[in-house]
Amino acid sequence: MSFIEKAINPAFYKQKISTWSHATAEYYKPLFRSGSVKPLWHIMIATSVLMYTQNYLFNKGTHIQHARQEKKVALEEYYKNHNITPGH
Repeated sequence: MSFIEKAINPAFYKQKISTWSHATAEYYKPLFRSGSVKPLWHIMIATSVLMYTQNYLFNKGTHIQHARQEKKVALEEYYKNHNITPGH
């Protein structure tokens, strides 16, 4: 089976997810039962990576910074044209 046939076949993804979830469960089950702190650290790291990635993409990404710069320039022009002091 070629790569393209695999890529468009939903069963391929279902099998990959099933394999991954089984391997993950087999890895973490003994750790949870023994009271290990390792799963907690993994959850905290995954949450941090997700949050920082989301923060960058939606709050600090290049397109957002560009839009903020455009608004800043437009506001400065507005203040200049209407004789308004910024901050008042």
